[in-house]
Amino acid sequence: MPHKLLGISGALRADSTNRKLLQEAARLYGADSYVEANLNIPLYDGDLENHNGIPEEVNLLVKQIAEADAVLISTPEYNGAITGVLKNALDWISRHSEKPMVGKPTSLMSAAAGRAGGVRAQTMLRTCLVAFRPRITLAPEVGIADSGNAFDDNGRFVSERYAASVTTLMDALKADVEQASNNT
Repeated sequence: MPHKLLGISGALRADSTNRKLLQEAARLYGADSYVEANLNIPLYDGDLENHNGIPEEVNLLVKQIAEADAVLISTPEYNGAITGVLKNALDWISRHSEKPMVGKPTSLMSAAAGRAGGVRAQTMLRTCLVAFRPRITLAPEVGIADSGNAFDDNGRFVSERYAASVTTLMDALKADVEQASNNT
């Protein structure tokens, strides 16, 4: 069965280690197709929504989530929390009439400069996702510490330990995708 993954990075920087983590996770997963969402969307504003409806960028994001077999979310940790960019995207998705994350196999991970690798942000992210009711993959928590030194020039992990942890998480995500497809 072909697998289509959607990556959502809580960082906008082109060279973000969270984007590298998503790309490395998708490679280790062995996905047939990988797309990374663009979270460059307007700040949520109820007046904007009332006057103009849901922005096209948000409609595209919702469509990408709906069409994916699984979602990978990676976030840096800003002051012990997820980024405003990621929270804003979740706020917009919650306003959409479609609920694309319900039952969607989803894995969470983080990359950060600190020694905890952003795992506190993952705790907050899990809380934020409760209302969306995704199928969060339970596997080893992946938090890439000192993330600026965790990838080589090709975006591959320098440490076999990180590669092994992400592989374990991706194997568990694959199992969740297979189980979800068997239940439909």
